[in-house]
Amino acid sequence: MQRFSKIPATIVTGFLGAGKTTLIRHLLAHAGGRRLALLINEFGDVGVDGDILQGCTNDACTPERIIELANGCICCTVADDFLPAIERLLALDPPPEHILIETSGLALPKPLVKAFDWPAIRSKLTVDGVIAVVDAGAVAAGRFTEDPQKLEAARAADQAIDHDNPLEEVYEDQLLCADLVLLNKIDLVTPEARETIVGDIAALIPRAVKIVPIIEGRVETDVLLGLDAKAEDDLAARPSHHDAEEEHDHDDFDSFVIPIAPLVAPEPMLARLKMLAERHDVLRIKGFLDIAGKPMRLLVQGVGARFQQNYDRPWCAGEERCGRLVIIGQKGLDGAAIRAALAEPFASAA
Repeated sequence: MQRFSKIPATIVTGFLGAGKTTLIRHLLAHAGGRRLALLINEFGDVGVDGDILQGCTNDACTPERIIELANGCICCTVADDFLPAIERLLALDPPPEHILIETSGLALPKPLVKAFDWPAIRSKLTVDGVIAVVDAGAVAAGRFTEDPQKLEAARAADQAIDHDNPLEEVYEDQLLCADLVLLNKIDLVTPEARETIVGDIAALIPRAVKIVPIIEGRVETDVLLGLDAKAEDDLAARPSHHDAEEEHDHDDFDSFVIPIAPLVAPEPMLARLKMLAERHDVLRIKGFLDIAGKPMRLLVQGVGARFQQNYDRPWCAGEERCGRLVIIGQKGLDGAAIRAALAEPFASAA
């Protein structure tokens, strides 16, 4: 019967550093026997998220069931990248029972949902649900959102208003398209701040959407999968700031990759990264470091000046032990200064 039913797909959206990859890693570890496939879209041509997920695959999602798209934002390259990737996943034998799509942190989910209404896809797939992951700590600090009521008042007062903050539009579009909102990293905010964030999100979305507070991406698989939203049939209920536009771009952002030489210890590098993030208003830093004497690579993920690190997997036989970090920020990011700072040697221990 499965051959004659549509394969469900879950779109995981969320801003830079919200915790999408961590959420998917947790889901893979608790798949409950489901045969999954992953489609990962990263910002720029980096390839870090795919590398992270390749390191934690198991019988639920073997490496051949992971496709990484790094040629551009998936919502802008649906025809060129998304459709061929989906065809590759559907051609697997046996086919996946559920497909997870992790968008880049700057992707608008609605164009991707629209693609599921295309004849080549509609008969085979359905959007089980759009999950928006929100970084509670970042939102509480006012980094990625503003008061929705003030925005609406400004828009009503000036029909020709030009949105000065594209980060806010991306954040809101992701929430407006969601069937489930995961308020991640709630351990970083006070109960009062959490209540405010939940209230703001609920006021923004014009329909009933469950908001679930979580920590480190930990949530039951049955909460994420099986929503049966059929989002492709429900586009009218998912407004977007870009509904009247044929296309959009992300020229307001810069990203680049920096190779990092082997380190004696991680602490001096992490301190330098925090300093650079604050000095240059970096949005996101993520990647791997090679620490001398350690058989495992050190995974580093930073949002603003907040960093997490853990040894995620051993270096593979024949794999080049080479650290690399991707830096993402708004247009005008001083890449030369950041590269120079990371190239400076660290002081030797006395």
